[in-house]
Amino acid sequence: MKVEAKLFEWLTVFFFAVGILYTVVTYIWGTGHDGGGVEWVGTTGMFLTGGLTLITGTYFRFVANRVDTRPEDYEDAEVSDGAGELGFFSPHSWWPILLSASVAIVGISVALQLYWLWAFGGFLVVAAAWGLVFEYHKGPEKH
Repeated sequence: MKVEAKLFEWLTVFFFAVGILYTVVTYIWGTGHDGGGVEWVGTTGMFLTGGLTLITGTYFRFVANRVDTRPEDYEDAEVSDGAGELGFFSPHSWWPILLSASVAIVGISVALQLYWLWAFGGFLVVAAAWGLVFEYHKGPEKH
């Protein structure tokens, strides 16, 4: 996890530096009809992206301190060092497809300003997320 933490920490530095540079450059050369001012959409996007990478890098740094050293963290690790079980992956779950279709319904309803469909799609998103999270909590005989 230390490799991932370093990657996201460097990305945080990059996005904040580019955000500052972008703010200064757009202020100097200006955008818009009057020729002055900061371009706020790009500036906000850069700083929010830097914030997201900061959150992810901090999470990876905390996790790296709690877990044992993985083969990916060794300089001289072999491929066989990472052999074994990686986790449980659901082999035949339909919930991700239903969840993505529900999110698509919400997106289309927001784009078309159909608020009744937005409410229905929001219900479907919650129901599909519930089904995905609790898929294996019903007991082995129920699914």
